[in-house]
Amino acid sequence: MADDSTSGFRAGRTALVVRIPEAEPVVGGWRERFDPSARAGVPAHVTVLFPFLDASRVDASVHAALTDVLGGHPSFDLRFGTCGRFPDVLYLVPEPDTPLRRLTEAITERWPEAPPYGGRFTGIAPHLTVAQGQEDTVLAEIETDLAGGLPFTSRVSSVELLVHDGTRWRERASFALGTDH
Repeated sequence: MADDSTSGFRAGRTALVVRIPEAEPVVGGWRERFDPSARAGVPAHVTVLFPFLDASRVDASVHAALTDVLGGHPSFDLRFGTCGRFPDVLYLVPEPDTPLRRLTEAITERWPEAPPYGGRFTGIAPHLTVAQGQEDTVLAEIETDLAGGLPFTSRVSSVELLVHDGTRWRERASFALGTDH
């Protein structure tokens, strides 16, 4: 959930993410220092949709719809072997990113009022944020350090709904992806 500040971290904000536990040994220390979402309780992840609906709107019917939408997509493997950059952001590149894009597209098709990143950016760019808001020299140092832990793979079989409670992000629900085809 790369964001240039913690302004997106307000009570009732929600996000749909794919946890990448295999990334924690590689990026955990850097994220804790240089990614506000890590300090706010978000594990290593690739964002599927942020922000999603306000928590007050996420009721049983939304849960049922998420179960249907996400269950129609098969589980998949991701490989993280390279780093990428946005302005002031260092991230790991998930490959292939097509299954992640399809998840985002399916959810935004169902809930068009929730465009990725509030419509701030054109296009979908799946990524696992490692650090943000740092000088290029710091990002280069981190990137050099990360090389020793790459590549690694992760099996994606669910999407988590996170909700910000005003202090931290907490998991509210997990939605299973379908079985492989």
